[in-house]
Formats: sequence, C-alpha cells, structure tokens
Amino acid sequence: MKYIYGVDIGGTTVKIGRFTMTGELLEKFEIPTRTEEDGKKILPDVRTAIYDHIDQVNADVEEFMGIGVDVPGPVDKKGIIHNAANLGWKTFNLENELHRLFGEEFPVKALNDADAAALGELWSGSGKGYDDLMVVTLGTGIGGGVICNGHIVTGGMGSGGEIGHFHLIDDEEETCGCGNKGCFEQYCSATGLVRMATKYLSENPDVDSTLRNEEISAKSIMDEFKKGDPAARAIAEKYGYLLGKGLAVISSILDPELILIGGGVAKAGTVLIDLLKDSYMEFVFHTGRDVKFELCKLGNDAGIYGAAFYVLTEGLK
Repeated sequence: MKYIYGVDIGGTTVKIGRFTMTGELLEKFEIPTRTEEDGKKILPDVRTAIYDHIDQVNADVEEFMGIGVDVPGPVDKKGIIHNAANLGWKTFNLENELHRLFGEEFPVKALNDADAAALGELWSGSGKGYDDLMVVTLGTGIGGGVICNGHIVTGGMGSGGEIGHFHLIDDEEETCGCGNKGCFEQYCSATGLVRMATKYLSENPDVDSTLRNEEISAKSIMDEFKKGDPAARAIAEKYGYLLGKGLAVISSILDPELILIGGGVAKAGTVLIDLLKDSYMEFVFHTGRDVKFELCKLGNDAGIYGAAFYVLTEGLK
C-alpha cells in the first residue's frame, strides 16, 4: 500500500497526518511550531517528525508517494511563499527548500492553508462529489479557498481565493490588518462579530442583554442569540446580513455550486446559514440563487487532508 503525508503548518502547532491514496486518515499527530529565529527551525522540525514517524510505524520510505505542506500565507504556482508573518517567514521558494530537506525521496508540494482546507473538503468532506465550490472559514480572520472544475484557484501570486479583503463598507474608520479599510474580514470574521457586538452594546445602553455580564466572544453572541437575547439578536442579524451580502458578491463572480462555511463562527451550526440567506438572495446574481450552503465537515483536519490531496492532484503528474 502507498501513503501520503499531509502537513498543516499553523502559528502554534504543526499538524501531520498519514493517509492512504483513497483518503483514509491512518494517524495524525502534532509538533510545536517554533517560530523563533524567523521560523528557520520549522521545516527541519517537520522533516525530523516525518522520518521519526516512518520509523514508528515500521514503514519504508519507498511506500510514501509524497508530502503536501500547507502554510498560512500566499503560495504561488511555483511554490514560492509570499510572506507568512505568523511564522516569521519572508518571501522564498518553499517547495525548493522542502526538496532540499527531503532530497529526491518524496515529491513535495506546498499550498496556502485555506486552499488546502477547500481541497480537503472536496476530497473527503462536505464538498465530495462537487466540481465548483467555495470554502469560507470565519475565524480570527476570513479564509477562502476556491475550487473551479475540480482544481484549486491559486492566482498569479498565490492569493486567489483571498476573499477576506474585498471592499464591503465605505465609511469605515478603522484599518484592517491588510492596511485597507472596510474589508469583508473587518465585519464577518469572528473578530469582526465581537467588534460589532462591542459597538452595539456601547451605542445602545438601554437594551438589556446578558452579554453585558460576560466576556464577549463569537460563541457567547451566538449562544445568547439562540436563547432570544434582544441585543444578541440585533447583532447576529446585522452580522448575517453583511455575511450574506459579502458571499453574494463572491458567488456572483465565481458561480459555485456549493458554499461551505467553517471556522469558529460556524460552530453555531445551521442557524448561521439561516441568518445569511435572506441578504444573500437579495444581492446575488440570479444564477447563484440555487447554490447550496453546508457546514464544513472536517474541522481542523481539513488542512492535512487537502495538503495530502494536493500531492495526488499536482505532485504526481
């Protein structure tokens, strides 16, 4: 039997999974992401962890078809990463460095983490059976992965699917992490939802809410919304309106069959889809009205699935 490794490099941990060629996850494990010294220890640590694991499972190197590695930054078609601030990395050819570390024993492919999540859902998650889909992750920021005709859209510089930073609101005074103002991410990420809630509670002191008595988070807002809290309802409805509007803009351009929603905010469940649908239908181009909405299935494992699948679709050509 042949195997593939999928590696998901995050700012805190590196997740690694061993897969069969048909998408079965056999084992997964984690190592810490050592970002000191501009992240120069990260890739050597990955190499050590993989070779140690091969020894632990009594496998031979010849049984492995390749390694897919995803990272939190834009990766272009040549395998060049264009900065990954959370890892301390500047621009360099990630695939070349991986080839240097692993030699000729493994085909190695690199891609963006949101793109990997989309490929993972396509291979073994909620996107199985679809050719055109979009994955939206609503966490600290907004991640996006776009699949067209069964292939990931990377773009010329590796930022294809970077949906969090299109302009949504004109009169925003605060600056987004990308340096612009009024980005989709500023309102519809988990961070944006908390910011919206804090502002609403400040501007509406007469509205009674249990949110005033607890630390505000995306989870607490959605939990209180489900309980009927009046402030949480107003906040969640505005959030859903903006989320639906933003997704309608993207859908009108990409025309996906399926939109999958993941990330921390999606833990609220299908109520999130209910909140966004009306505004989505109001703003989307008519051909997008039949799009299906689902929640992502693979959770935090989507990246390792997608990184492994990328080896199958691109690394073995």
